[in-house]
Amino acid sequence: MAAIALVAGTVAGPTAAAERDHGLPLGPRGLPETRTVETLQPGVTLTTIVRGESDPADGWTVEIAVPGGGNDPDPDAPPTAVGDRAHADALAETLSGKGFTARVEEVTTPAVADFAGGTLGFRVRIGLDADKATANTLLTQVRAAGFTASVVFTGWDGASTDRGPWRVQLLTIDPKKFRGDLVGDFGPDIERRETTSVLARARNATAGVNAGFFVLDPAAGAPGDPAGLGAYNGKLLSEATNGRPVFTFGTDAQHAGVERYSWTGQVRAGRTALALDGINRVPGLIRNCGGTHDDLPTSHPLHDTTCKDPDELVAFTADYGASTPAGPGVEAVLDRQGRVTEVREPRGGALPAGARSVQGTGTEAAALRAIAEPGARLTVSGHLTDERGRPARTPQMAVNGGPELVRDGRPHVTVQADGMVRPGDPSFYYGWAAKRNPRTIAGVDAHGRIMLATVDGRAVDNLGLSIPESAAVADSLGMKSAVNLDGGGSTTMVVDGKLINQPSDAAGERPVGDAILVLP
Repeated sequence: MAAIALVAGTVAGPTAAAERDHGLPLGPRGLPETRTVETLQPGVTLTTIVRGESDPADGWTVEIAVPGGGNDPDPDAPPTAVGDRAHADALAETLSGKGFTARVEEVTTPAVADFAGGTLGFRVRIGLDADKATANTLLTQVRAAGFTASVVFTGWDGASTDRGPWRVQLLTIDPKKFRGDLVGDFGPDIERRETTSVLARARNATAGVNAGFFVLDPAAGAPGDPAGLGAYNGKLLSEATNGRPVFTFGTDAQHAGVERYSWTGQVRAGRTALALDGINRVPGLIRNCGGTHDDLPTSHPLHDTTCKDPDELVAFTADYGASTPAGPGVEAVLDRQGRVTEVREPRGGALPAGARSVQGTGTEAAALRAIAEPGARLTVSGHLTDERGRPARTPQMAVNGGPELVRDGRPHVTVQADGMVRPGDPSFYYGWAAKRNPRTIAGVDAHGRIMLATVDGRAVDNLGLSIPESAAVADSLGMKSAVNLDGGGSTTMVVDGKLINQPSDAAGERPVGDAILVLP
């Protein structure tokens, strides 16, 4: 692999837009920035960008959770740390009564395409130390006094005056020169998680990044199940989170872009048609919502939320796993021709080679039982529609994401439409979108080149990006369209079977639902 060092101010391929703008749009102008470009295989380059320097103004502080915080088991779930001014002042006063000197800080966020931004609320903090150990000692004292709190680095807040540092790694795949395959891969089956490194090594991939959001908590479904649309080799194996963006591409790295789909499905027996609710997921649990009209609390996308529906029909293929989900209800097992070979009650079990099944729960169990007599023929079908409501073909490859970051060559952040704005819960937006976190971004430039970027975060030497910063960075790198993929502890980039970024989980690389792999 040939490596060429570039200094901010030169023009080099897909990074030309950023260079004209004096480097990445992070921190003050004039910060040091280095870029190194390596050719990994014909048509595939890796650009490593390091910008900025440690900022002495940043340090470690103790952030106090507002009362009523959640207990989400997702390690990326943001803390409940923002409230209104009255509650923040009352909390600060209570802390003062316990001998702590607390400060109340207003939290603001910039406007984006579909969210006005402005003041999110107010946070309460104690202390500011260059040494994390000192902040941890204070944290112990705060917790001993009965408060829920955590130690955070102020460089993660997202202030435009921060000096960094930031580390961006960018894979660029040029379809005019690329002769390998670009694939979405979920491993042996959908319901098991694998690390990006394991997925890459299993396919002898030149490079790869983590891809879509997925179920993590067993209470939310099958861990590893894509939390949104998943299409692999032209097969739709996970239904859309209706209306949310996905990144689509062909194995030849052509026809790539950011699309929005909705999905409907049905099971038909003669003149009787029943509406399907999903594909290859645990019935009753809809991660990130965006399902059918009877889902609760909403049928609209709602990020990191599991909507519920006790009455569902869900179709399964052998791609799901060794066994379909077990539980109360009915399951019709179908052969290759769609004939019912077995009716299971309760549902759950292994599928014979080439078989599919349909599970019914609640009131839908009786509806399925009525049409699924052994020997009956059932037709299972599903259809995608595009953003304008027109019928759409299943993409060759597609992984879910959100929010959209860039559209038509300009930042276009759709946090409201994609479910990242929670009414009455400003802490979610604060922690997930307004603060800096590790990010994975997928996009396409004006020349049709696919661009896959990872940005490390949650560290002193890798600040990460807010969602508005992610859009600005994607735009500056020359992406004409771009979408945010799963980030946080999932953000991973692998080259030649080796991890080259620094995942933020204390345990190291996180097993994920799927990955985008560059094959030789």
